[in-house]
Amino acid sequence: MLAPPSAPVDLRSDTVTRPSPAMREAMAAAEVGDDVYGEDPTASRLEERVAAMLGKEAALFVPSGTMGNQLAIKVHTRPGDEVIVGAMAHPVLYECGAAAALSGVSLAETKRPFFSAEELAARVQPNAYYAPRTRLVAFENTHNRAGGRVWPAELLAGAVREARRLGLATHLDGARLWNAVAASGTTAEHLAFGMDSVTVCLSKGLGAPVGSVLAGSRPFIQDARRLRKMWGGGMRQIGHLAAAGLYALDHELPRLRDDHARAKAFAEALAPVAGFSIDVASVETNIVNVGWTHSTDVRVAIEMLKTGRVLVSSLGPAQIRVVFHRDVGDEGLAWTVDRFRSVAEILGKDAS
Repeated sequence: MLAPPSAPVDLRSDTVTRPSPAMREAMAAAEVGDDVYGEDPTASRLEERVAAMLGKEAALFVPSGTMGNQLAIKVHTRPGDEVIVGAMAHPVLYECGAAAALSGVSLAETKRPFFSAEELAARVQPNAYYAPRTRLVAFENTHNRAGGRVWPAELLAGAVREARRLGLATHLDGARLWNAVAASGTTAEHLAFGMDSVTVCLSKGLGAPVGSVLAGSRPFIQDARRLRKMWGGGMRQIGHLAAAGLYALDHELPRLRDDHARAKAFAEALAPVAGFSIDVASVETNIVNVGWTHSTDVRVAIEMLKTGRVLVSSLGPAQIRVVFHRDVGDEGLAWTVDRFRSVAEILGKDAS
């Protein structure tokens, strides 16, 4: 019999992670200055380091991945342009229509999250006076709604080459690029190859409290810095936040594989259980999309899990999203599996 955890096991997202005591110490000890004046040495070190890791000339600390994505869209496009994105992309579903509001552009989704060179070419607007001009292609790696899957390497390389052939700019929404690095065994620079700009997040699996970094060429980052100020994102002594990012890069990157292993173990444990539908092979990183096959409303199951001290989120009428992260260890995994099995058993009996 498992003992209930002292606090709920929170699997709604890896955004709920909290900085560790050691990270807090690094934040408190950070050397800081006014970053709007370009005088925060810790922020500068973080930006230089991330730029180097991604193989780009320069980088910019931003409050969120959404701001990073939207800055990139704004710099790469003009009002009236079109941006091609994969199906269910983050800027489509989770950024409040910002591309239209802030940049005056439309987003054109492909049929699948991971698209080929041929699919990309077919989605580009014709060179006609009545059509919007396709200007940018945005990739998402790992893909949030596709269950944290990593872009297949050859497919991604082909699509990037095709974008180059067509003269289109490229942006990588790498909110969980560090997970893609851990899962693929390659480098961030390799995954960002051919991208004109890249956004990476520090406040998900890496456990920093705030922040993302946008990287690209020096002229691109100069434009993005000006826009960041225009949009209210110019910040002062941000070295305390940047220090958390530097600590995370030093200590948290290798640990991401533990999250991936727990996600796989969870999927393997629940896949045979009646009431759930899980494609174990598709669990590549820290996210598991759990299909709900009971006739009972999925919201009932989620509330029952909550009562059992497990917090998850819904992806619609028949799917549960589970995200493992640094604050969920082996005990949390075991409790979660036990609660999911209990819910399935209770609701299964009720249905019969």
